[in-house]
Amino acid sequence: MAPAEATIMSIEPVAPSQSVNVIARLSSWAEARFHVLAVLPTALIMLLIFGGPLLFSLYLSFQGWTKSRSLYGGGFVGFENYQMLFTEPAFLASMVLTIIYTVGAVAVEMVLGMAIASLLNKDVPLMRIVRSLLIMPMMMTPIVAALCWKLLLDPQYGLVNYLLGHQIVWLGDTNLAPIAVAIVNIWQNTPYVAVLLLAGLRSLPGDPREAAQIDGATRWQIFWYVTLPALRPAILVALLLRTIFEFRSFDNVYVMTGGGPAGSTELLSVYTYSLTFGQFDFTLGAAASWIMLITSICLCAVPILLFRVLEGRR
Repeated sequence: MAPAEATIMSIEPVAPSQSVNVIARLSSWAEARFHVLAVLPTALIMLLIFGGPLLFSLYLSFQGWTKSRSLYGGGFVGFENYQMLFTEPAFLASMVLTIIYTVGAVAVEMVLGMAIASLLNKDVPLMRIVRSLLIMPMMMTPIVAALCWKLLLDPQYGLVNYLLGHQIVWLGDTNLAPIAVAIVNIWQNTPYVAVLLLAGLRSLPGDPREAAQIDGATRWQIFWYVTLPALRPAILVALLLRTIFEFRSFDNVYVMTGGGPAGSTELLSVYTYSLTFGQFDFTLGAAASWIMLITSICLCAVPILLFRVLEGRR
């Protein structure tokens, strides 16, 4: 046998094993990083869609643009737009109102959501139908829900005043308008919190609660010392999501009151909208939107730090 033929014969059985090893290594590498590879396409698309406008708004917030100039002809003014906003009484009042509105609405939604989830966490007849009916307000478009409630709260022809027997101007009073808007928002979004917490309750094991019952613990003690600590991840998720969405509430407020009367319901989102598209001051509007974003991040950081402290004490 020629030397060349012997060399070829010795190589042929090795090549398939090498290719199999390469495929196995690639497969193990892809399996170890599957979560990254699965999320990467969506993350890149979202970055292209939202990243560009976000960076452009950041660029605008440092520009001194006016109506007489082109969009890129404002010139760099540093933090002048931010300084103007923090010296504007209307902006400061809107920020304080938004923080109070967010904290109050989220607190009520969490308490009611937990109560509803605890009531629905029972296996009784027709409970599935009740759970399905629960999500109906959540499934409504916010604008449609706001329009319906605006008709219900009408001072002359509204059903609410008819049932109360009094003619109350709900959306025209500076004291009642914020409460009315908050009640509508709580009515629509409490089922969302209840569904999240109900899913968390259904996933909890029953052994710790049974052990606590055997030890003589009351229902309140079982809920406070056993159920609630185990439910902290679900509570944190619901709390963060509702804080983000409540802080940027716009559609229901704009439809029901437009920020009035006398600015009593002018949240930061409504103020930013009127500043940008009402006064056509895009640079101040961009600065206000970035202040909204930073403030929202700070509000979300509070419960995260609080939950970490509570976890550290366990």
